Amino acid sequence: MYDWLVVGAGFAGATLAERLASQRGERVLVVDRRPHIGGNAFDVANADGLLIHQYGPHIFHTNSDMIVDYLSQFTEWRPYEHRVLASVDGQLVPIPINLTTINKLYGLSLTEEEVPAWLAARAEPVEVIKTSEDVVVSVVGRELYEKFFRGYTRKQWGLDPSQLDKSVTARVPTRTNTDDRYFGDSFQAMPKEGYTKMFERMLDHPNIELRTGVEFKDVTDGYRNLIFTGPIDEYFEFQHGKLPYRSLRFEHVTLDQEWHQPVAVVNYPQDQDYTRITEYKYLTGQEHAKTALTYEYPSAEGDPYYPIPRDENYQQFKKYEALANAQDKVWFVGRLATYRYYNMDQIVGQALATFRRIDERLERPAAAAE
Repeated sequence: MYDWLVVGAGFAGATLAERLASQRGERVLVVDRRPHIGGNAFDVANADGLLIHQYGPHIFHTNSDMIVDYLSQFTEWRPYEHRVLASVDGQLVPIPINLTTINKLYGLSLTEEEVPAWLAARAEPVEVIKTSEDVVVSVVGRELYEKFFRGYTRKQWGLDPSQLDKSVTARVPTRTNTDDRYFGDSFQAMPKEGYTKMFERMLDHPNIELRTGVEFKDVTDGYRNLIFTGPIDEYFEFQHGKLPYRSLRFEHVTLDQEWHQPVAVVNYPQDQDYTRITEYKYLTGQEHAKTALTYEYPSAEGDPYYPIPRDENYQQFKKYEALANAQDKVWFVGRLATYRYYNMDQIVGQALATFRRIDERLERPAAAAE
């Protein structure tokens, strides 16, 4: 009899398993249907010895010292500030849009002080910002929206930005200076030995048993409590229909050259079937004569990656949430279980908060309390 069954060995599941085992002294069984730990953050050496992210680039960034302190128990860090270029009108320009982007694209020499007025002259007033299109056109206008956002979003989501919640494009800022970092968080770094090594250390506890390649429904062992990090609609056997997700297909390529592109990620908002190309050596700091790339193709079919942010989908999820709230001794945690697009640090934060609630609600075993 296990104290806990944790379904899913990604950030949510691994964090909770580690806390339950180390802080409460409880026996935890962790299962994952994939043949590995780490969820979508899983990284692995390819046939040429290059460390790649199996499910596309995962860049760690956060403003939370608490989350950094927690994960730092299991990894050292390699400082890394993410930079992205977009292939627009035959040029590679910074995204998020900044002063350099505008000057290079339009052959201008605007100063930082002049950019706000230049953008304001192109912005379209939107009385109530509801959609992803509203977010962008209200700040940078229709032309830059078409060049950078509309095509990319339609590829990524299979929907026009006018059909998506404002949260999708609100994640991408517009800058009036030359700051070309993709994120502005106070802490930006990559696990020094990779994500998989970090997860291995998180789950390396005598109270934790790990089984990969195992379906939740096939677990026959007894357990008292359940942490579920998979798709919430699947848990409830699709009682209210399948929740809509966007999937991805990855094409991993090794080139017999040291470098291929000037930054880690190049976006393709105007052409190509893929949305972006990632070159991993920028992320990992690995020195190698060859280089590894991933071409990312959005798809309507396949593993669920992104909950599609539309009001009707959220209303459908609320029906599942009501079922979840009625469950006893079951906690739903993570992106798929709560139907939210969370960054990695947010998932860790959610998992730590869930552990605190569990620890307050459930009496600790006698041995752990001593």
